[in-house]
Amino acid sequence: MSYSVVWFKRDLRVHDNEALFNALAHESGHALEPVLCLYILEPSYWRGADTSKRQLDFLRESLLDLARDLKSINLNLTLMTGEAVDVLAKLYDTCAFRGVFSNQETGNLLTFERDLKVKEWLRSLAVPWTEYRQHGVIRGLRYRSQWSVQWDLLMHAPQLQIKSSMVDQELQRSLHLLFPSERWPKADEWLQRVEPCPDRQLGGRANALEIFSSFLNDRSGTYVGGISSPLKATSACSRLSPYLSHGCLSMREVVQATNAVIESGATRPYQSRGLHNFLSRLHWHCHFIQKLESEPEIEWRNMNQGFTGLREDEWSAERFERLMTAQTGWPLVDACVMMLRQTGWLNFRMRAMLISVATYPLWLHWKPVGDWLATQFVDYEPGIHWSQMQMQSGTTGINTTRVYNPIKQAMDHDPTGEFVRRWLPVLQRVPDEWIFEPWKMPVDVQANCGVIIGRDWPMPIVELAEATRVAKQRMHERRGISSVKQLNSKVLDRHGSKANRHSATKRKRGGITKDTTKDAKKDANTDLKKSDQQLTFDF
Repeated sequence: MSYSVVWFKRDLRVHDNEALFNALAHESGHALEPVLCLYILEPSYWRGADTSKRQLDFLRESLLDLARDLKSINLNLTLMTGEAVDVLAKLYDTCAFRGVFSNQETGNLLTFERDLKVKEWLRSLAVPWTEYRQHGVIRGLRYRSQWSVQWDLLMHAPQLQIKSSMVDQELQRSLHLLFPSERWPKADEWLQRVEPCPDRQLGGRANALEIFSSFLNDRSGTYVGGISSPLKATSACSRLSPYLSHGCLSMREVVQATNAVIESGATRPYQSRGLHNFLSRLHWHCHFIQKLESEPEIEWRNMNQGFTGLREDEWSAERFERLMTAQTGWPLVDACVMMLRQTGWLNFRMRAMLISVATYPLWLHWKPVGDWLATQFVDYEPGIHWSQMQMQSGTTGINTTRVYNPIKQAMDHDPTGEFVRRWLPVLQRVPDEWIFEPWKMPVDVQANCGVIIGRDWPMPIVELAEATRVAKQRMHERRGISSVKQLNSKVLDRHGSKANRHSATKRKRGGITKDTTKDAKKDANTDLKKSDQQLTFDF
């Protein structure tokens, strides 16, 4: 039997799935050939330091939803457990497949190295592996001169509609009998972190579409002005991040649906503004993933290597433990950790604040902090996560030093202490005057509210102002070294945003106009072809 494999990774959907569409549309002679829809559950990945049970549970729910959608067009999802090359070899030995189709993944180091092994193995058998772009990320890209043009072109291309008429039911039935799906294994045994996350978002495309609809038609009205507040952000933000991360929605369908609502003219003023800002952030979503795609090493190595040794040799296990257990003594920081533990989500500003506190006053190296935070985020997206870890901790060299004062952030974004009290009940009776600095309460106030510092609430790990001053001074001294400055230009060349000012593609707020010229498309496609190659560590 001649068949192809569609290898699902971070693209857990049927709609607008280019790999699935092209595998089904491919003709062998004059007859449609069957496709094996495969998901590989890899033990080595789930044993990693950046994975957790909350992510695995979300994945399982998303796979169940994907299986139902595939069934509706007469396809079956085959789940197999093992390392990718071993699983593919088992399939090939049972019945040789003609080719592999998948969508490109910008994952962590393990998935990067796994893809290299799969590519080499398939090459040894002369079996083609065809990959397709997602998120506007361009594989092998070294310079950004045409990146924005390509993003626009991809996002405005027609969505791919996959229908049951593309499937030969009899052939698919025979293939499924040959390769039945395995049962879900006892995968929790692989995990380093199995803490419960009772209030996390549920996986699957059906949930994604419901949440997206509520954002487009209602919640986007509070997007501007609401996304920075840890209280308001839970509803003001789109909450699509875990679904985009797992590919339950395609970036293109989100962009086009958002543009359609804007262009309909049926939005309220604040809603329209919110949707425009949301579109801008979708663009930056891909911009940051491109950084990891272009330089996989930023997951474990300083983007500007002139910062090597700045924090690594001064690791404090005690400070890290107090951060992870919500015992820093700074109420907003500890409240954010508690929310993250319970929900698997936190708004962007509070994420940045956590990284800033960890890497400046606590002076912790970003890599172990990043591994821990990755396990907490249900929406862990390696490209965005590691780019932000480096940017917020100052090791890119090209960004302004970002230091978030947790007391000021609390005053600005939780002025009445509602968020802090919600997640830290022990501080419920602390007067507003002291809610963000409880260690300053007079003894009689401590007694009256039932919060004794050192017993019911810890003293801060360090004196915030002095620790921050020293950290900033050390960072600025390192930034001032000539060799570090010289390396900045290399970082900027590779990762800096370079909008093509002379492009015939006319940008407008929230998207592009429809008069993109043939010359712009030709130039952008030429740039893509030059960079469309397998990533290596040799830059």
